[in-house]
Amino acid sequence: MKLNIVLVEPEIPQNTGNIARTCAATGAKLHLVYPLGFSVSEKEVKRAGLDYWDKLEIEEHTNFKKFLEKYTLEKNNMFFVTTKGKKVYSDVKYDELDEIFIIFGKETKGLPENILKKYLDKTIRIPMRKTLRSLNLSNAVAIVAYDVFRQCNFYNLEEISNYFDK
Repeated sequence: MKLNIVLVEPEIPQNTGNIARTCAATGAKLHLVYPLGFSVSEKEVKRAGLDYWDKLEIEEHTNFKKFLEKYTLEKNNMFFVTTKGKKVYSDVKYDELDEIFIIFGKETKGLPENILKKYLDKTIRIPMRKTLRSLNLSNAVAIVAYDVFRQCNFYNLEEISNYFDK
């Protein structure tokens, strides 16, 4: 199983750094879709990602249109995360898929409305109270990413259960 985390126009460097760290820890590939609200060389991004930047695979895309030309919904398993999602993220059977793309929008606006309408049956959401707007982007990525790995029996993630037996 190969997990791809796609950030469309992320705006907050610390979130992207935290997400990079999650991707490094899980082996997920990180896709950054421009324009970004910061430079990837900013110290906030580097600090949040700690020393993991060389331990993850990153692919950069000039814009969302180019990303969707390279990775099409017809050929790839894509899920668009939105508070307006049709399904709860945990209802998807990720363990039946070889490669998965989980797509997140920018912190202030989410994914473009036209994309959500076009791919409505591929939208997923994280349940939360109706009175709140959204979760932090890096938290949302971690929630969904770890559920994908949980469903896949934590595929390729090291078990450390013998740590306290030493």
